[in-house]
Amino acid sequence: MPFHRDIQTLLAPTGEAKVLMLLLLEHEAGLTTTQVLMGEADGLSPKVKTALEAKARRVADGEPIQYVLGETQFCGLRIGVEPGVLIPRPETEELVRWAAKQIQEASEQTGEPTALRMLDLCTGSGCIALALKSLFPQAEVLAVDVSEEALRIASSNAKLLGLDVTFLQTDVLQPSAGDETKAFLDLIVSNPPYVCQSEEEQMEPNVLEHEPHLALFVPDDDPLRFYKAIARHGQRLLKQGGRLMLELNPRFADETANLLEQSGYSDIIIRQDAFGKQRMISATWNHSENQ
Repeated sequence: MPFHRDIQTLLAPTGEAKVLMLLLLEHEAGLTTTQVLMGEADGLSPKVKTALEAKARRVADGEPIQYVLGETQFCGLRIGVEPGVLIPRPETEELVRWAAKQIQEASEQTGEPTALRMLDLCTGSGCIALALKSLFPQAEVLAVDVSEEALRIASSNAKLLGLDVTFLQTDVLQPSAGDETKAFLDLIVSNPPYVCQSEEEQMEPNVLEHEPHLALFVPDDDPLRFYKAIARHGQRLLKQGGRLMLELNPRFADETANLLEQSGYSDIIIRQDAFGKQRMISATWNHSENQ
């Protein structure tokens, strides 16, 4: 049997054996789909074959292939991922594209350059902050997370990509000690934890067993805890006309919009993702109307 068929057989329990086999052989051996199907994997060294088989078994056992490969693609960037951070999702790419579109449209309307100041809260792998920095090189981009492990991974990604993003360790849920801080941000963007504990039973085992629960879950009795905290940070840090752009739990889209409205935000827009779920929200802060 050709070697690529051996790998595909190992991956059979996943239900996506052929796709995953091709990903592994491309990433680990540099083989294109055509080369694989022509049987060129048979010529790999025994050492490489052994390593490929070991990684295929890890995937077959339920470990996300992104962790096995050590990276994933996000907005055209190669983002390193380990079990200390969430694997970036397509929905989050949609949030970045939406934010980029709003930034560009605002720049065109004002005629001002897009040399902005942005903050990514709960940054994880740094994917949002790094994608925005790559799209707007003149922007000053800050990113924070409570997890030292996440910040290590995010900082490594920034270094490998050659992108200048400042990473800081901060617990978003804690009240800020710097209420006197002047408003200086044009954009706060975040994909915070938003999955309720009661939704755990609906999630795939490979997510529950491998991805960090710290970055996933919130208590059932306080599902908007991060959005409340982010709204407060926005009140303090956003300039007049600055925007919040957040990924959210579709179950609580309307509640999140009400929270932001009650917190003094306006121009609130809820946007659906590619699957038709209410997944993103945008809101504007206007200091002159809330003083």
